[in-house]
Amino acid sequence: MRIGMPLAYSGGFTQTADRLVDYERAGLDVVLLPEVYSFDSVSQLGYLAARTTTVEIASNILNIYSRTPALLAMTAAGLDYVSGGRFTLGIGASGPQVVEGFHGLPYRAPLARTREVAEICRKVWSRQPVEHSGAHFHLPLDPEHGGSGLGKPLKLINEPVRPRIPIVLAALGPRNVALAAELFEGWEPIFYYPEGARAAFADALDDGLARRDAALGPLRIAVDTQVAVTEDPAELQAATDRVREQLALYIGGMGARGRNFYNDLARRYGFEEAAENVQDLYLSGRRAEAAAAVPDALVHGVSLIGPLGWVKERVAAFAEAGVTTLNARPLAAGHERRVRDIALLKEAGV
Repeated sequence: MRIGMPLAYSGGFTQTADRLVDYERAGLDVVLLPEVYSFDSVSQLGYLAARTTTVEIASNILNIYSRTPALLAMTAAGLDYVSGGRFTLGIGASGPQVVEGFHGLPYRAPLARTREVAEICRKVWSRQPVEHSGAHFHLPLDPEHGGSGLGKPLKLINEPVRPRIPIVLAALGPRNVALAAELFEGWEPIFYYPEGARAAFADALDDGLARRDAALGPLRIAVDTQVAVTEDPAELQAATDRVREQLALYIGGMGARGRNFYNDLARRYGFEEAAENVQDLYLSGRRAEAAAAVPDALVHGVSLIGPLGWVKERVAAFAEAGVTTLNARPLAAGHERRVRDIALLKEAGV
C-alpha cells in the first residue's frame, strides 16, 4: 500500500514544504497539491520538486476546462522534468460552481472532453506533431472551427523525461469511473467507503476494465482519507468531528440539489435517507445539525481514526476493496505527531 498526503491549499504551504523532508523519511510515497479557486498548484508543485528528493509529486486536481490540453501536457512534462520523473498528472472535471463560477467557462460534456484531453496529452509527450479532430478540440484550429488557417501541427520541442506520464482521473459518477478504468493509469475517488464500494463502483469499473489497454497496466486506485492514530478520547472526538464536518460540507453544500456529486455518492453507498437529511439541514443554514446527521458508519468508514489496531484493520479493509494508495491527511496536533502517524500508516500498509 502506497501512502500519499495532500497538502492544504488555503494556507501554511511554506511551513509544510519546509517540513516535507520529515515525511519523506517517514516513508511518504507521494505528496499531492489540490487546486480549486486557490493559488495555482503548478508553481507550488515546482517548489516542492526542488525541496524534495524521493517523494513523488502530483496535482490533485487540475481541471480539464481552465487549461488547454496542450498546456496541461506541457505543464506535466515540465514538472516531470524538474522533479526527475516524479510527477503524476491528476486531472478531473471539477464542477460547475468552480468552472462556471470562477473561470467563466461552460461546464459541458465532461466525459467526452476528458477523453480528448488524455489523447492530446499523450500525443504531446510522444513528440508527435499534434493533430486532433474531436467534438471539443481541433488541432490545428482550422477556419471551419474559427481558426485563421495559419496553424500548423507542432510537436513538443523538449524531450520529455518520460514518454508516458501517469494520469490519474478524479471521478465519482459511473460514466467517469468507467472512463478512468478504461483510459487512465489511475483513478481517484473521494470519500471511499470500502463496505459500499462494490455497490457504488463495481459495474462502472467492470465496464471500463473490459475495454482497458493492457499496456496501461493494472488500474491504480488512490483514495482520499484522514488519519489520527490515538486512544485519547478528546483527540478521537476532535478528529471525528473534523471528518463529520467535512462530510456535511460536501454531502450537504457542494452543489445544488440534484447536482451534488458527493450527495449522489452517499446515496449509492446506501445512505439515501441520511444524504437527503444532511443536504436539507445544510442548505437551510443548520450546519452543526447537518454534521451531526452524517451517519457514524460513513464517518468511521471513510477515515482512519482510532487506536493503531483499529487503523490497521481499516487499512486492510481498504486494501481488500482494491485500494493501492491511501492519500491521508494527518489530523493530529503538532508536526511530530503527524509525521508519526504517516510512519505508522506506512507500516500498516506494508
